[in-house]
This record gives sequence, C-alpha cells and structure tokens, in this order.
Amino acid sequence: MSRKSFPLRSSGEELRDLDQPGYYAGYSTMAQKMSWDEATRTVVSERVNNVPPGRFFSPQEAALLGAVVDRVMPQDDRAEEHTIPILPAIDERLYKNSLNGFRYEDMPPDREAYRLAIQAIDEMARARFQQSFVELTIHNQELILRSLHDGKPDPEHAIWRRMPVRRFWALLMEDCVTAYYSHPWAWDEIGFGGPAYPRGYMRLENGLPEPWEKDEERYEWNAPVDSLSELDEAGTPPKHGSQRRHGERH
Repeated sequence: MSRKSFPLRSSGEELRDLDQPGYYAGYSTMAQKMSWDEATRTVVSERVNNVPPGRFFSPQEAALLGAVVDRVMPQDDRAEEHTIPILPAIDERLYKNSLNGFRYEDMPPDREAYRLAIQAIDEMARARFQQSFVELTIHNQELILRSLHDGKPDPEHAIWRRMPVRRFWALLMEDCVTAYYSHPWAWDEIGFGGPAYPRGYMRLENGLPEPWEKDEERYEWNAPVDSLSELDEAGTPPKHGSQRRHGERH
C-alpha cells in the first residue's frame, strides 16, 4: 500500500492521487467476495477486472464526453489506476443500445441525445471561449456545464431547442451516478457492505455494525482551487479565501 493510500486526517488540504478516498480507510468490499454466491462474485469482479473498450463514441466524442464526466463526477482525489471507469460504462450501454425501459416523448433516442449534446457543448465552448471544450480550463468547463445544469445554456445553442437541456442533464447524471456507485471501489469509499446474499445481515437493530464493517473516520479537506466551488464567475478567489469542506466530497 502506498503512502498516499489514505488521506491525512484533518489536513484540510486538497485530496489527490489516493488509492482509496472516503472515510473508511482500509475497507475492501472485494475482500469479502468469497461470502457471495458464484454468479454475484463473477458479475462484481468483472466490473473491476474488465473495463469495456470504447466502441460507440468516436475518439473525438469520447475525449469531450470524458472531459464532461470528469467535471460532473470529479475523481481528482483518486489515483489514476483507481479511477472508476464511468465513460466506458456509458459507451458500453450505448453500444449495446441498452435502455432504461422508457423515453420521454420530447427526447431523441439516447444514442442521438448524447451525440447532439457533445456537438452542442463543443460549439458552445468555441462560441464563448474560442476554444474546444477539451482545451478549456477546468473553471471555464464548469461555467459551460453549470449553465446546462441550471437549464440556461450560455451561450444559447439551437440543439437545446430540439432537445430539452434538463432532460439531457438528468440522463447524463443518471448514467454517471449509476456507473460510479455500481463499482466496488465506490462501495469501499462509502463503507457499503456489498452484496448481502447469501451471507445476509446479522445486526438489524440499534444501528450496530456488522462484523465486516468499519467505523467512519471523518476528516477535513478543501475543494480544488480552480473549481467553481472556490472561484467566482471571473475566475478569482472569493475575498474570504478558500472555503473548507467538512466531511463531503467535491
């Protein structure tokens, strides 16, 4: 285990290059895999050992959507080899055309929605900052994305008159959150016990921990200095200085 495996408690610094973020240092869901049935063990192990190849997006589309994912679900605190593969999961879903069983009548199919959004985001970046989205600073990328989150694209783009921006944002976040929190490394981060079958749970009352669970160890940290959490619209720090986060991920 490297010396950066767990954050320094109460450091109040930015967290970078950690083998395991979160408040459960040393906890490992995969260490419990022999208590699962074979089918569950196979499915969960696949998520760690076999990252799906990119087959749906073009290299240019993948680069832009990857930059978007890095901002809406930042993993700056994770070491590169422990980054949860969100973009590959989205690519795999769209390649297989796997759907959630419904589609809003004012939305195009998911495949088309993603390609339209990628086009719009890049053209918005070029119109506002005269650079492609992937070339922008983190701060300027977040300004573009926050305007989509708020449902007020800045600058406006014709694609958002064809496809409701709030619908696309919800689709994007559903895919990102699903990919992240279906991965065992995310379970380690939040102290989730993993699949309960066939082991089950022993202690169902009074909030008592199971024997395999760890106590939470909270600590202080700061958001990245170039994020919208720390900078104003003009990209300058607030007068009161860096705002410390207590027990939350950026």
